Amino acid sequence: QVHMVESGGGLVQPGGSLRLSCVASGSIFSINAMGWHRQAPGKQRELVAAIRSGGSTKFADSVKGRFTISRDNAENTVYLQMNSLKPEDTAVYYCNAEVRPIGGTWDDYWGQGTQVTVSS
Repeated sequence: QVHMVESGGGLVQPGGSLRLSCVASGSIFSINAMGWHRQAPGKQRELVAAIRSGGSTKFADSVKGRFTISRDNAENTVYLQMNSLKPEDTAVYYCNAEVRPIGGTWDDYWGQGTQVTVSS
């Protein structure tokens, strides 16, 4: 089995920063892309940022220049550094990864989500 566990969410004032972390654990043979999605109340889940194993990245237009994504391949961990946070960034943030388990096939795994609230 593969497990994804996020941490780092919380309450922050507008203009502040937060760093989210997500660790993939279990019987992992290989990981390709890792990323972060978010879902605000009443809205569809949307991609925030993603990073491939080689380091190439992509971001939602709404977070470009404010968020950065990075990963530690040795630790199967992905990070999301969020700066200049806005109230509209408030959402539950989910990490996901394309994982090939040992003896298994490629599949997409998700964490349970961490709440980020931007409010004064």
